[in-house]
Amino acid sequence: MTNTDTTPVLRVCVVGLAGAGKSTCASLIEEFARDKGLSYARVKLAKPLYDLQEQVYHAALGTLREGAQDQILMEALADAMRRIRPDSLADDFTRRLMGVDADLIVNDDLRDPYVDAPALRAEGFRVLRIVCDEDLRQQRLAKRDDPSRADGSTRQLDLIEPDAVIDNGAGLEEYRNAVHQVLGSWL
Repeated sequence: MTNTDTTPVLRVCVVGLAGAGKSTCASLIEEFARDKGLSYARVKLAKPLYDLQEQVYHAALGTLREGAQDQILMEALADAMRRIRPDSLADDFTRRLMGVDADLIVNDDLRDPYVDAPALRAEGFRVLRIVCDEDLRQQRLAKRDDPSRADGSTRQLDLIEPDAVIDNGAGLEEYRNAVHQVLGSWL
């Protein structure tokens, strides 16, 4: 099934602290889309930051595992871009979003409540907040191979009003069912 004028596009923004399960949620949403015969795309708000992170590591002759996040660096890059032009990340995201033709579009890296969140809301995104017990979140983070960790970029995450909240503290099957239930109610 492809997007037509009669098929509504569902746009979901998954938010939560690092280690809560946002990436897993995005994968479960992809699974949901596939099961429903919907096309799917994941669009990263922070793509420019990932690109810049790669360039910085290259210039520094450092190595960075694919998919790893140097969170301290990423926060510094985001701060610099927002200092230069507060809507730079949101505008880049919106430009890239215009080229995406999918029935179900997911973003899983929104953190800014002031500029980015309103921009995504204006593009029709619903916000799905993922939470879990702090001890469990810390255990998950300990298993990741990120060169640095920082929570500064999520300190105001609670200012982003969610349309639904899912607790990712149980097993994968319970998480899958909760995600699919929310998405089903939104379709």
